[in-house]
Amino acid sequence: MTDATPTLDREDFARRGEAIGYYAATSPDMPAVILGDEVITYAALDRRANRLVRALAERGVGPGSAVAMMVTNRVEFIEVWAAAMRGGLRLTPINWHLTAEEAGYIVENCEARAFIGDVDAPGSPRAAGDHLLRLATGGSIEGFDDYRDVVDATDDGPVDARLGHLMLYTSGTTGHPKGVAKAPGNAVADLINGNGVDLGDRCLITGPLYHAAPLTFGLIFSLQWGGPVVVMPSWDPAEALRLIEAHSITHAHFVPTMFHRLLALPDEVRASADVSSLKAVHHGAAPCPVHVKHAMIEWFGPVIIEYYASTEGGGSRVDSATWLTRPGTVGQPLPGSVSIGTEEGEPLPDGEIGLIYIQAPDGAFAYHGDADKTASTFRKAGFFTLGDLGYLDEDGFLFLTDRSSNLIISGGVNIYPAEIDAVLLTHPAVGDGSVVGVPDDEWGESVLAVVELRAGLAPSEGLADEIRAHCRERLAAFKVPRRVEFVDAIPRTDAGKISRHLLRKQFRELD
Repeated sequence: MTDATPTLDREDFARRGEAIGYYAATSPDMPAVILGDEVITYAALDRRANRLVRALAERGVGPGSAVAMMVTNRVEFIEVWAAAMRGGLRLTPINWHLTAEEAGYIVENCEARAFIGDVDAPGSPRAAGDHLLRLATGGSIEGFDDYRDVVDATDDGPVDARLGHLMLYTSGTTGHPKGVAKAPGNAVADLINGNGVDLGDRCLITGPLYHAAPLTFGLIFSLQWGGPVVVMPSWDPAEALRLIEAHSITHAHFVPTMFHRLLALPDEVRASADVSSLKAVHHGAAPCPVHVKHAMIEWFGPVIIEYYASTEGGGSRVDSATWLTRPGTVGQPLPGSVSIGTEEGEPLPDGEIGLIYIQAPDGAFAYHGDADKTASTFRKAGFFTLGDLGYLDEDGFLFLTDRSSNLIISGGVNIYPAEIDAVLLTHPAVGDGSVVGVPDDEWGESVLAVVELRAGLAPSEGLADEIRAHCRERLAAFKVPRRVEFVDAIPRTDAGKISRHLLRKQFRELD
């Protein structure tokens, strides 16, 4: 255990990066991490974090150093995170699906002094140069020291806690990803927020921990607040329902495509699932079709909470009861914290679609090593934009329409793909779907629907016509897809966002 004094309150521990130590001292046998048959208590996690802090410091990676890791959803990921937050380190988790070259750029750009790789991450072996301290998780990697051997051989005595922080990289569709640099103190509000988690509540981590949302909701909001986390190694809708019931899950984070997959389960599977333990189910990362959200509230109850936020900063949130009065909203931001404007930042009136500008958090943020990118994001003093489009209604509720980069302009008319996507998903044959703009000699661009069919169905011209007719009944004529193409799977990021740039590239080349 650490040398922390149990009589102090947990907010003080969180401020000092010592929340894990608090529960190790006050509730040592309480589970902290549950992953399959493996259960790690708070006391065990505390000891492992101390050992890793010491092991890194003994090898020249001390407070202020940057650490990068490319680790799957395994216990070691959480140990590294806990050690970084306690040891004053700047931690950058990396998408383990990236190639060695893609990951190597991030490792170098974040100025890492140490790199933790994973045998199940194909890019790990070549992602970091041999001048770095390199540790391997899950097995042996040539040129790497074994993570577990290094940690187990190190003393687990108390360490001087210094608050560390994260530097996450955005998954932009153009150019290299950008590191979002924030001062360590900016994390304190998140650390002590709690997000409605009571001692002993359990959070289900459904997505990859390297992504901002599972990491924030699972580790910062839950594990730091005395809520043990149940970790899914990979997403499976039926398994998620089983874990909710088996572990009496109270909190979870989903993305809209997960909702869609849950709703597509056989009726008997859904009917037999006990989800009564749920208190709060958060979702974000991508627009959620109104009919999907309605169906999830009807099934899970009024526990669904939507948020609009990004790695760079937050925007708004909305609970089920409020959302039902204004279907489609992502919440009512604090007055003055969100505005709608032109490309130049000039304000637009209520109800008019424009770029969404979000008030920067205290101390703002910067893209690591990219002043030009930072400046282009802050087009309005004190506010940044990520290129999302939307509007505020007369009562100040925010509605998203799409990203400016996804906009289809056909015959001079703006068409927002997310609106058409929502209609596509209501067709009973559609398992997943998206629309993109493709070149059109007459109109400049026309709408193409790309559809992934439900299991057991085969593509046909008749089915394509049926899907177009379905859209025609529900959309203005200029929004109806000119044609439908079928694919085996709609490409999505691990955050659940549609990779429209991949679809555009594929089908523009065909045209």
